[in-house]
Amino acid sequence: MAAAAPPSPLGVGDLAPDLSLRDQNGRTVTLSHYRGEKHVLLVFYPFAFSGICTGELSGIRDDLGSFVTDTSEVLAISCDPVFSLRAWADQQGYFFPLLSDFWPHGAVARSYGVLDEDAGMAVRGTFLVASDGRIAWSLVNAPGQGRDLSGYHPAVAGLGAP
Repeated sequence: MAAAAPPSPLGVGDLAPDLSLRDQNGRTVTLSHYRGEKHVLLVFYPFAFSGICTGELSGIRDDLGSFVTDTSEVLAISCDPVFSLRAWADQQGYFFPLLSDFWPHGAVARSYGVLDEDAGMAVRGTFLVASDGRIAWSLVNAPGQGRDLSGYHPAVAGLGAP
């Protein structure tokens, strides 16, 4: 019997499902906390400690000032447990939230349509959630294909201040 096709990823204009996940330090981060205050870039990635994921999140780390501002925030999400995320963040110097979608396994990735059920991991889904809670820009790549975040900066600039 063939596996069911995964749901389509959410797109521009869709209401972003709320999320409440623990970060690498054990703190609970909730998307709706930013409603009306900041635009939020959600960066789903397959696995901590993997090559492409390390390169992508290091790119965010190295340009963090353009992702985390008075009007914007970045939240990175994987199905890894909190303890793995903490070790990876400490090793790589990631001082932005790495959220654990470990249990129920992949529930948030599933709600955004970016969970690969067979592999038990998120694909490279990227969603800019405007301060009104709607998706303003998105990009979805296969697990082995690195993402190009160059479209993010014009998209967030086009939103203006919340």
